[in-house]
Amino acid sequence: MARYTTLFKAASPLDNLRQMLADTLASCELDLIYQNDEYLVAKERPGGVKPARLATVEVLISPPTIAEPAAKVNLVVKNEELALKQNNHCQKIFELVHSAISNNSL
Repeated sequence: MARYTTLFKAASPLDNLRQMLADTLASCELDLIYQNDEYLVAKERPGGVKPARLATVEVLISPPTIAEPAAKVNLVVKNEELALKQNNHCQKIFELVHSAISNNSL
């Protein structure tokens, strides 16, 4: 299973942050399939690649605390493909989502 992760810090209010993340995932042509206050899951639309290569994106939002005033956003992109090549489909989706989130002012 291929799996890529990264961590962001976000100063935006939580309600705005959730909406910005949902909009960013949609802009990457990912369908939001689950959302609650601290967790979003999006899947790649079928049809472009084999089913085992379809990527799932999980976003975990850790709210700010007194010790850490910025929210932490943990991004995980995974699929069932074995990551035998350095440049694989899951990594491409990870880079797409990572750059889209990085370009937003969270």
